Amino acid sequence: MAGFFGMFDQSKPGPGVSKDEPQKKAFFKFFELYGRKFWKLVIANLLYVLVSLPIVTQGLAQAGLTYITRNYAREKHAFIKADFFETIKKNWKQALIVGILELVIGAVMAFALYFYWMSAMTAEEFSFMSIIPVALSLFMVMMFVFTRYYLYLQMITFNMSLKQLIRNSVLFAMAGVKQNILITLVLVAIYALLIVLLFNFFWLAIPILLAMFIFFLPAFRSFLIQFTIFPLVKKAIIDPYYKEHPDADIDKRHDLNLDVEETESQKETQEEPVFTDVVRSKEESVVPKQYSDSELRRGRKLKKQADADDDDGTI
Repeated sequence: MAGFFGMFDQSKPGPGVSKDEPQKKAFFKFFELYGRKFWKLVIANLLYVLVSLPIVTQGLAQAGLTYITRNYAREKHAFIKADFFETIKKNWKQALIVGILELVIGAVMAFALYFYWMSAMTAEEFSFMSIIPVALSLFMVMMFVFTRYYLYLQMITFNMSLKQLIRNSVLFAMAGVKQNILITLVLVAIYALLIVLLFNFFWLAIPILLAMFIFFLPAFRSFLIQFTIFPLVKKAIIDPYYKEHPDADIDKRHDLNLDVEETESQKETQEEPVFTDVVRSKEESVVPKQYSDSELRRGRKLKKQADADDDDGTI
């Protein structure tokens, strides 16, 4: 079934889009892009669930999923299975460490919040001092959640140490308050709806919640995060870098769907790339996006066979 239940069928002929077409509002553009990639995101969600089943590997799964959703949010193509696992391969050390740190810190913060909340609620008399630990715990939880929004995007996009990665994410958590609150409100609304469903229709809600996690929720959450925060990251890191290095990383800018006018000097000379995420081979990077995954896989297989037959080194 094309598109989202036939609503976003990209195979239908149309009048095309003029280069001078005005930009859509972010709200409408988000749902247009999400609807266009809905079924591919379902597949990416399944990969995420499978990889994150051991729990300690959830960081690896999140890195792979972030690459797919970042590309889709930037209107770029992604080979779902190949790019998912290649991203994990290239970033597995940081992704594994960050994933484990998230589990440990999240558990500690959840326990602290529960402990201080119960202490305040069971106190014999209300006091302002008993509320301070609860407020501090809530603030730390909020900062932790905001920081997580930026960790994996930077991990798969930039060449950063773990210390730089965490430091930048904390700074973005404070600088991108508007974006962070927007993401959080949308996710809290979804989670609240699911909790209400769980408490009122328990046995009906269990399979619904399970199906949403397996097929929908992680990919939707990641797509929402990448779509919302990328402009801020671009403004804070990418734009200043290219302002100082106008001839650098032309291919990488194309990979991120950034506007760039390539001069003759840029074509002749390239600086060492600042980005370290998955870079597809040349023959893949120029493949038109309208080809299906099966056609692309068949083309790569035929090319490998041709390369194997041509083993005498001649042209």
